[in-house]
Amino acid sequence: MDQLFILLIFSIFTSFSATAETKIATFAGGCFWCMEPPFEKQEGVIRAVSGYTGGSEKDPVYKQVARGKTGHREAVQITFDPKKISYNDLLEIFWRSIDPTDAGGQFVDRGKQYASGIFYHNEEQKKLALASKKNIIASKRFKSQIVTPLFKANEFYPAEEYHQDYYKKNPIRYNFYRYNSGRDQFIDKHWGKERNYKVPKSVIRS
Repeated sequence: MDQLFILLIFSIFTSFSATAETKIATFAGGCFWCMEPPFEKQEGVIRAVSGYTGGSEKDPVYKQVARGKTGHREAVQITFDPKKISYNDLLEIFWRSIDPTDAGGQFVDRGKQYASGIFYHNEEQKKLALASKKNIIASKRFKSQIVTPLFKANEFYPAEEYHQDYYKKNPIRYNFYRYNSGRDQFIDKHWGKERNYKVPKSVIRS
């Protein structure tokens, strides 16, 4: 019995330690198919999960969210290693993946369920996100007002399995959708050669 107890404590401890070494970030940027790739290709990002958040409906399904009946937004939740990539880096990638001037959706997908948003998980993330947003405004990169809101993170519901890594499972359909959505054309217009953010090799700041 004593040995089993020790093994149980060890298992809990190692599980907690692994969790303590990673952090979570949550962003909404319209179609979650298009929001996974920019993050998943980065060293230090362990996973990017498509899902729904921001609403009050419990256990929503895609058809409910897509109809705009739940209050949820399509989002991605990112698990990352802060020793390899910082929250600030993730924010830089986020801004380069969306239209922050559109409050009514993103590109061809219309409705609040497709609108952008930053869901902060603690006060430090809130502080960094606000500073990052102010920098984007000050840059005057966009002629229209920056309207991407910040929200305190609440329950995140992973989307159905067929939505996860859709760009890998269905590359032809994904690329067809993405091109016709106008997302890349918008990003190229506003970011040009800076669209592909490079994570600094220096010590991670936060």
